[in-house]
Amino acid sequence: MATTPETAQEPPVSPGLIRERRRLHIKLKLATQIGQGIDGYIIGGIGMAMAALTVDLELSTLMEGLVGASPLIGIFIGGPLFGRLADRFGRRPVFLVDMMIFLIGSIVQFFVTDGTQLFLIRLLMGVAIGGEYAIGAPLLSEYAPRQGRGRLLASLEISWYLGYALATVVGALFAGMDGGWRWSLSSSAVIAVVCVALRGGIPESARWLLSKGRRAEAEELIHKYGIEVDVDAELEERERAHREGFRALFSRRHLRSTVFASVFWAALVLPYFAIGTFWTQVFEALNMGDNATAALLVYSFTAVAGVTVGCLVVDKIGRRKLLIPPFWITAGALALVAVWPTSTPVIVGGFLFFIFLNAASSALTAIYPLEVFPTSLRTTGVGFATAMSRVGAAIGTFLLPMGLDRYGPTFVLLVGAGVLAIGGIVSQFLAPETTDMDLARAARKVEKAEV
Repeated sequence: MATTPETAQEPPVSPGLIRERRRLHIKLKLATQIGQGIDGYIIGGIGMAMAALTVDLELSTLMEGLVGASPLIGIFIGGPLFGRLADRFGRRPVFLVDMMIFLIGSIVQFFVTDGTQLFLIRLLMGVAIGGEYAIGAPLLSEYAPRQGRGRLLASLEISWYLGYALATVVGALFAGMDGGWRWSLSSSAVIAVVCVALRGGIPESARWLLSKGRRAEAEELIHKYGIEVDVDAELEERERAHREGFRALFSRRHLRSTVFASVFWAALVLPYFAIGTFWTQVFEALNMGDNATAALLVYSFTAVAGVTVGCLVVDKIGRRKLLIPPFWITAGALALVAVWPTSTPVIVGGFLFFIFLNAASSALTAIYPLEVFPTSLRTTGVGFATAMSRVGAAIGTFLLPMGLDRYGPTFVLLVGAGVLAIGGIVSQFLAPETTDMDLARAARKVEKAEV
């Protein structure tokens, strides 16, 4: 976490203050990582539960697609909404309220009696997931030092994939029970309770306070918790951003950041969510046998391995190298499976390459959006980019089962490959290199279109 090097003008830091800093850093990191993990848990849990709940609730193909896509649709609302609230009213209150929604929604899922109720509840939970993306990682980034910030933020994506994988395991454990899907979906309440407890007492972001002109309060936090902040750069940005609102995302200053963050994120997650949510159907359509549960476990834990590697290398090789080449390789991998859908080695190898490298690049979804927007628009920009990423993911998740029924796996996989190729093209021209830069200066670099 962030520390401030001592200078000759500063008094030595007392052991008590060092312990207090350490406690806050650990608490904030855990509160953010668990929040990110519960996002993955909620989205991943539906993959194992879908077959059973479809039978129990007598879902049509249309409602099946809506239930699968409901959290992603909710993210479209929650990202911009919570992002704007956090930029206007502060990071701290939104950080806590968001997790309370997770807790309530998790419990209520257990009592649904039809597909419409489950759709609405998971839609609300999707709103909370959008809020988590908009506030969790930005708050952590505003406490993080320049060096090592990429690895710290990328570790959030490890939490997301671990949550996704854990939901798969829990779903498999409950799969043999009558109504086991209810227990597996509502089990996220346990994680939410822990996270609510951790988030109490976390202070406001010093960068946000500076963006509101509350310098004295900000400097008190900076000195107390050893936060690395370029105060002059933040105050200069405040003057430039005076009275900017949501529309500023589409101004000449910020449009490049808005387009890049939205498109690269959407291109990464659309194929992953669509294929992961309906992996059983994809598995059967490719005639790979009847052990789809084992295959989904391999799918999930390969992703964990990939994002872990991404976390370890992001500060060493830089942002652009972790993003652009994997886009082209994963597009080729899905296209290869589409062309040879009857070859088991091609299917296994193609999917493993896709899952691993897609997850490795996904580490950047917790980094790039935070670095390309200034403090005054950070959570608004991240919230909007989150929403745009989930629009694509929701559309893909909604259409995939119908696409499999009507056109078959070859068509579906080629569409996924095309989406990844679009991400590669956009990133090639718009992705900046922001490794080890102060947040305010990184955002300024994008405004100047320096690549």
